[in-house]
Amino acid sequence: MEYKHVGGMEVSQFALGTWHLPPSDKKYPDGVLYVDVEKSSKIFKKAMDLGINFFDTANTYHGTISETHLHPEKSGNAERILGDFLKGYERESFVVATKVRAEVARFHNGGGLSRKHISWQIRESLSRLQTSYVDLYQIHWQDPYTSPTETMDILNDLVHRGFVHYIGTSNHPPAATSEMLKVAGERGWESFVTMQESYNLINRNFEVEKADIAKKNSMTLLAYMPLAEGILSGKYAGGIREGTRGSYTEGFKESVDKSRNAVEKFLELAKEMDLKPTQLALGWILKMQDKLGINIIPILGATDVSHLEDNVMALDIKIPDHVFKELNALVKIQ
Repeated sequence: MEYKHVGGMEVSQFALGTWHLPPSDKKYPDGVLYVDVEKSSKIFKKAMDLGINFFDTANTYHGTISETHLHPEKSGNAERILGDFLKGYERESFVVATKVRAEVARFHNGGGLSRKHISWQIRESLSRLQTSYVDLYQIHWQDPYTSPTETMDILNDLVHRGFVHYIGTSNHPPAATSEMLKVAGERGWESFVTMQESYNLINRNFEVEKADIAKKNSMTLLAYMPLAEGILSGKYAGGIREGTRGSYTEGFKESVDKSRNAVEKFLELAKEMDLKPTQLALGWILKMQDKLGINIIPILGATDVSHLEDNVMALDIKIPDHVFKELNALVKIQ
């Protein structure tokens, strides 16, 4: 395993995400699948064995695909499962990132980035994770009703109260991110060390919209959906099967159709290099670190130990310059 610096922390080159954990056969009355906790623990353990010390979650992740965050048994379930596993390890040996913003209750102040909501949700996350602090606290997406000053003030407060070590942003428009960075800088407050965004070979909007902000402010990109929700694995080349992650995502079929030609060429390149497509996709992201001049930590999702083992092998891939050029030409950057 290789390691990068995020703020002053050393984190593994890959993070393990918890948005989609292994599902069990048991279902809630509304049809949402329970998480297979035993299988999830095996994946967490394998991640540790492979040198991954960085785990990403959120206060609303259930762990299997669910359209609602408001069910009391579902909201924050991924934090509970991760917390139960990690309590068996030395706390200082791993890095935990979680998030805040989404609606967790239907009453007023049930969501957002206000001082009131964030103060409430950090307590809830710490309880579920069974820890006294989180290493990285991320604001999940924009709250148009709360001022940047109020949000940055409470985040700075949480750092200095010891509940949070570092802060990050996620899914914020460039202007909103820049405004928050400006507010923090002017007041001498803690500032963002990470930017979590969707980034992969067929979705490179980050390069146009936010890469300059990340580089200028020494922010690490935490790249979620590094395999484009499985599109780059090749498993949707023959269509979208019912029950797969893609079958639950709005607009997914359109993404598959739009990228079909690029993915076909990508799969050919992976075959020529005798690599699994997932390995080439992750290897490309790792190589983009030098091109963009920033650290990039892909967030891996895994529903089986073998997936994790295969993905981590991307660390050993050396992509020739001519192949790297071909990969970069597959999709036109918007």
